[in-house]
Amino acid sequence: MANLDRRRFLQLSALAVGGSALSACGGGGTAAAPAPSGPTGTAATGNVTVWSWQGPAAMMKELVPGFQQAYPGIKVDVQDIGNPAIWDKITTGMAAGGQGLGDVLHIGVDYLPSYIEKFPGGLADLVPLGADQHKAKFAQGMWETVSRDGKVYALPWEANSAGFYYRADLFEQAGVDVEALQTWDEVIEAGIKLKEKTGVQLLAIDKPASQADSANFFQMLIQLQDSFYFDMQGNVTLDTPQAITAMTIIKKLNDAGLVADMSGGWNTMISTIKKGSVAVQSMPTWFGGIVEENAPDQKGKWKVRLPPAVTAGGKVSATVNSTHLAVAGTSKVREAAYAFAEYVLTRPESQVAIYKGKGIAPALMSAYDDPIFHEESAFFSGQKKGEVFFDALKSPSYVTNYSADYPRALKAVTDAQTKVLLKGADPAAVLKEAADLIAQQTGRKVLR
Repeated sequence: MANLDRRRFLQLSALAVGGSALSACGGGGTAAAPAPSGPTGTAATGNVTVWSWQGPAAMMKELVPGFQQAYPGIKVDVQDIGNPAIWDKITTGMAAGGQGLGDVLHIGVDYLPSYIEKFPGGLADLVPLGADQHKAKFAQGMWETVSRDGKVYALPWEANSAGFYYRADLFEQAGVDVEALQTWDEVIEAGIKLKEKTGVQLLAIDKPASQADSANFFQMLIQLQDSFYFDMQGNVTLDTPQAITAMTIIKKLNDAGLVADMSGGWNTMISTIKKGSVAVQSMPTWFGGIVEENAPDQKGKWKVRLPPAVTAGGKVSATVNSTHLAVAGTSKVREAAYAFAEYVLTRPESQVAIYKGKGIAPALMSAYDDPIFHEESAFFSGQKKGEVFFDALKSPSYVTNYSADYPRALKAVTDAQTKVLLKGADPAAVLKEAADLIAQQTGRKVLR
């Protein structure tokens, strides 16, 4: 199934990780904290406005009292702008020369490159404020995601790894050992057996691309091969062996009758979970809470692992999406704004409180020392679910370059995927067309 956009999850999130966790979180944001040792010290002053959305905004609000004890000269106003409204509001503000922007901006990995490229100076360089001291604290690949040409444009917040959530009871009924599956070709063979024994399809994809995130499964498959839509130089990399292999896997799955149509996006996905009509949800870290929330009667029937490799011996870990906190380039209180971002994102206590409250997986590696990430999950058959993804974050990670032209590339890819799924088109042919179209639209070079 496609990896539905993590922003949709955060938009809807009222996730309870557990009663004790929520209780612990209640005091996590208000307890007095030691004065930060960063370059901003406690001398920064000013009124800081923070733009975010639903779940993350709620958790940052809980952290404000503790922050203001540490920084008595700073007042913080966290605003829930909404998602996707925040992206239009940030874009409008930057296009107006930064007028009306919040001081701290919560930005997704797919939007950050566009803001950097289209609006030079729109985001502050955090290096003069001391950001470099935190470089080694985050999951591998995250620092490269927020930095460019010696400048750092944001601090990493969340890091969502690719996951493979599956109905263990259905595979057991089919006599399939999911943990033994090493490649997606083996998954296809297992899916055929699963369908024969249970009548359940393996996974689901939005075949006609009715939603913008319908190609996220394809995206995960290329990231597992250390590739993406663009390389770090901005060249188009859709007409490559990695991309063709990924789309070929999708075609094989579909030709074998293993792919259900998930037209309609989120609501359809929830329906497939409740009905048990597909056995696998190939989704990121945050998805576990969605299953628990929407199908409590399926407790003990689910398990999770990292996805199988695309090729034998290949990678099984990939950071498929992330979000960050940036400081507006026109902010008149940059030091104070950075102090808040630093407080939220570089203190393990802050990130643990946020995880307990909303299940947002931190990019800050020291946060994973907390026991909450190492507890057994009754819903997931006694697995220590947090450790599955923690191991992925410790692995080398390919740095994805979304670039300012990601929306164009995404449209071309979803169109190509629809041709494969609905018309049986050749993966290599449609990806060549997609790559050429992007090159024509953007002037970028195609790597072949």
